[in-house]
Amino acid sequence: MAREQLSGAYHWNSFADRQELAAALAGHVAARLTKAVTERGTALLAVSGGTTPAKFFAALSRIPIAWDKVTVTLVDERFVPASSPRSNARLVAANLLQNAATAARFVPLYHEAASIEDAALSDNEALRSLPCPLDAVVLGMGGDGHTASFFPDADDLARLLDPSSQRIVLPVHAASAGEPRLTLSMARIIGAGFIALHIEGAEKRSAFDSAMGSGARKPIRAVIEAAPRAVEVFWAP
Repeated sequence: MAREQLSGAYHWNSFADRQELAAALAGHVAARLTKAVTERGTALLAVSGGTTPAKFFAALSRIPIAWDKVTVTLVDERFVPASSPRSNARLVAANLLQNAATAARFVPLYHEAASIEDAALSDNEALRSLPCPLDAVVLGMGGDGHTASFFPDADDLARLLDPSSQRIVLPVHAASAGEPRLTLSMARIIGAGFIALHIEGAEKRSAFDSAMGSGARKPIRAVIEAAPRAVEVFWAP
């Protein structure tokens, strides 16, 4: 593993392969959760969906921490039920909430509601009782530079990227998203004690470099620049 500080806003952690990355990231997250449990008796983790974190989820699920004291939620979610193959909750259940991690509490973002706006309002009430801030958040990134569900073409992107928002969960409408989404607010994400960005492959490396390039105003760059502490970027080819 090579660790190089490329910017005051983030650290670049590169690995020989994706299995090595998964093990290292799982170790970092487990350490943060264990520290939180030791200090206050509970811990809160937010993770992204998609297929990229599957190996990381599996590695984390096997680490014997006090999972019964850990609450897991999502960074973002499609407005689809858990039975849908596009559900992030379904992927988390299948890959993370296994092995030792079956003891963790899971708080989904999706629930049946008349609209995405109604679902977001209910989520704000449900998540308000959870520990704050997040102890660890693990983000992903799309080839267009989006992270969480902060899509470049989202309606009212400035509202989504507002670090002063008091909301916990926000509704998202973006043509490129495929369906409405629910996302944690910028304030909740950058307030986490540990912020990791998990990306894999040459295309994602190129997309990240482009997003961080001079003049680029991609959502991932906005998150990294707004974060009060360095974001740890974990990458493998």
